[in-house]
Amino acid sequence: MNMPHLPIVDIFAGPGGLGEGFCAFRKYGSYPFKISLSVEKDPSAWNTLYLRSFFRQFRYAGLKIPQEYYKHVHNPMKFSRDQLFNLFPSQAHQTGDETWHAELGTKFTDSKLKHKIEKALAGQKDWLLIGGPPCQAYSCIGRSRNKGIVNYKPEEDARHFLYMEYLSIISQFWPSVFVMENVKGILSSKIQNVEIFLRIRADLQNPGKITGRPRKHKYRLFSLITDKSPDDLTPSDFIICAENYRIPQARHRVIILGIRDDVIQKGIIPRILKKGKGLVHTEDVLSLPHLRSGFSCNSPIEDSWENWRLFMYDSLREPWIEELPDRLRDIIKHTAERIYKRKYKMKRVPDCLGRKPNFQPNWFWDSKLRSVLNHEARSHREDDLYRYLFASCYTRIYHESPKLRDFPKELLPAHRNAIEAAQAKHSLFGDRFRVQGKGRPSTTVTSHISKDGHYFIHPDPTQCRSLTVREAARLQTFPDNYFFCGTRTNQYVQVGNAVPPLLAIQIAGIVWPVFQQFLEK
Repeated sequence: MNMPHLPIVDIFAGPGGLGEGFCAFRKYGSYPFKISLSVEKDPSAWNTLYLRSFFRQFRYAGLKIPQEYYKHVHNPMKFSRDQLFNLFPSQAHQTGDETWHAELGTKFTDSKLKHKIEKALAGQKDWLLIGGPPCQAYSCIGRSRNKGIVNYKPEEDARHFLYMEYLSIISQFWPSVFVMENVKGILSSKIQNVEIFLRIRADLQNPGKITGRPRKHKYRLFSLITDKSPDDLTPSDFIICAENYRIPQARHRVIILGIRDDVIQKGIIPRILKKGKGLVHTEDVLSLPHLRSGFSCNSPIEDSWENWRLFMYDSLREPWIEELPDRLRDIIKHTAERIYKRKYKMKRVPDCLGRKPNFQPNWFWDSKLRSVLNHEARSHREDDLYRYLFASCYTRIYHESPKLRDFPKELLPAHRNAIEAAQAKHSLFGDRFRVQGKGRPSTTVTSHISKDGHYFIHPDPTQCRSLTVREAARLQTFPDNYFFCGTRTNQYVQVGNAVPPLLAIQIAGIVWPVFQQFLEK
């Protein structure tokens, strides 16, 4: 079937994981979906979107990605984006039309949004709306933080109602299909003792009613994991556990598939996602060049390979090592000796590509890259380096991360008094240091990775560090040529907030037949 590209409007786009998956979906040798407009308010995430949009223009046209793109991402300071775009004005112009740096829900953007979408759709009536409102108001961590804010009232937090932007677009432009994503915490979030998800679900089914616009259509909301009738679905039926669908990460998200009533009236019912055979493990994608951690800027030790090597070897003199069980003590000593005897210098930034991952190498790998992008090791405090060494070696033996109660007392984080230390040792947050161990998917990559690396310790104890941005991106299934802009902190936040593109491709495989059947009838 010869069809034009189906336009996508992507709002609250983040760095573009959901859109990347849809645009990478192939059928009959072509790419049926095309981003016509993506909207994002964060400057760093928008810059990431902007550059990736430029990258996709070549794929849309069936052209090779130019070498100048790789020249830019390897050294943006030396070869700027402006220099890159000046060489390819046609693709740069398309990029400018496709991406919009704006905060939805303000009078300024509301006045322009209608024009932007009309221009993006160019008269096409059948199109796809994707995206998800920011999750800070719905996530368990965000709600916990909000409780600590004096006089905080959920009903006055505008972030709870950003889904109304979704409804506004739907009730103005009536997409054939929409895909809405959010954190699992949205299912338990309440405003004035009313579950917010029940309200969102009802509003999505009849968007004209809540927005006050003519009720041209209604929508049926489907689960992507069960073929129950929409009327029989429970809130938990919308939770997708990404690890069940060959994503190397235990990421659980609420994803709603909405289909316009006239599409349903033609007897079109979507399929559901097909579970993968077996789980993809952390080590299946973390095949990147080995890096050493660094010393923090407050450290009296100068950051160098020789000093780092000696510091790690000096761990053998620490009294806490002798208190450990024999097997654990031996593997820590063996690790420190391996570091000391290493014949080549370990760097904090790679100068090579490493080896192809075991999982989906053709998706991740790009031989045109000279080295790995966004793969720079963080600096850590000296005491944290020893904690990471202990934790990663412990995980090697016991196949689980140690709780605080398992740490030698010398390695416990400093607390103000003995009571607080005892409470921390036995609290629910006893897994404050978490190794992403082998033999299983990683835990959920969240934006908290930008704060510190304690929950994302690399499984290889000879590297003794937290995960890099690229390693987190690998767990999120971004291809290696996907460049994240902004500071390293910004990059971590973008990766943590994204939808895994390889999951999005599978969702696109559910959505595409809906359009195909609808447009054929």
